[in-house]
Amino acid sequence: MSVSPNSISQYRCFDGTVGFYSHFSATCNAQMRFAVYQPPQAASKPVPVLYFLSGLTCTEENFIIKAGVQKYAAEYGLMLVVPDTSPRNTGTPGEDDEGDLGTGAGFYVNATAEPWRSHYQMYSYVVDELPALIAQHFPAVTEKQGIFGHSMGGHGALVCALRNPNRYLSVSAFAPIVAPMRCPWGQKALSNYLGSDKEAWRLYDATELVRTSPFPRPILIDQGTSDRFLVEQLQPELFQQACAEVGQPLTLRMQEGYDHSYYFIATFIEDHIRHHAATLCNHS
Repeated sequence: MSVSPNSISQYRCFDGTVGFYSHFSATCNAQMRFAVYQPPQAASKPVPVLYFLSGLTCTEENFIIKAGVQKYAAEYGLMLVVPDTSPRNTGTPGEDDEGDLGTGAGFYVNATAEPWRSHYQMYSYVVDELPALIAQHFPAVTEKQGIFGHSMGGHGALVCALRNPNRYLSVSAFAPIVAPMRCPWGQKALSNYLGSDKEAWRLYDATELVRTSPFPRPILIDQGTSDRFLVEQLQPELFQQACAEVGQPLTLRMQEGYDHSYYFIATFIEDHIRHHAATLCNHS
């Protein structure tokens, strides 16, 4: 039995409730925070759950505050769960030195290298510990879970879904890092968190994973053409090519003039909620 999460604050929103919570994570050996939006339907029955993984430097607040997602979650009756992007204040040497490593940059991997391995276990936290906590303390239909994310979180969502197709029934991403083994952000994170064994890196690279373990349902990705990280860090064409090779259903939408910001996410968030609801809620 897990200890009930500590409620930090709650807000009425589209006849549902936005809540911010903290708890001690045994997986990360640290205090962790997360946000939950409970739609109005959750007041009378359990509802499907959609996890959103945020990008570099974000917290559990950014998506909930900026994306405008609650209106659509309320319409379709979806609970939203948004974890923080890393453990914080762990005393790990160097964790606050750079924006793309350590605090705010957990990359949704299980670190095996020092000094990160003691706390930076975000993959197991997202896939195992947090869903168990949600199942125990919130009105969630645990067999109906979806996952999506942005940038580093898009990478995390794709990896979690590809490695756990029986746990996640739907997946989508905004501007994801699809090939971390081949971009500077990913190479830095994977080498620091996992060490030099590149076979271990493949477990956290969506382009590598989809070649051997395609997702059994369609994947949706939106990518802005004016995203300043597009060419060097994101490289969606690599994932598109890998999907084509194995027959993975993929809708990759290159959105003209959009950048990497939450303005981009807010513009297309309804399409993503609809994509997940089609599977989780049997809506079209």
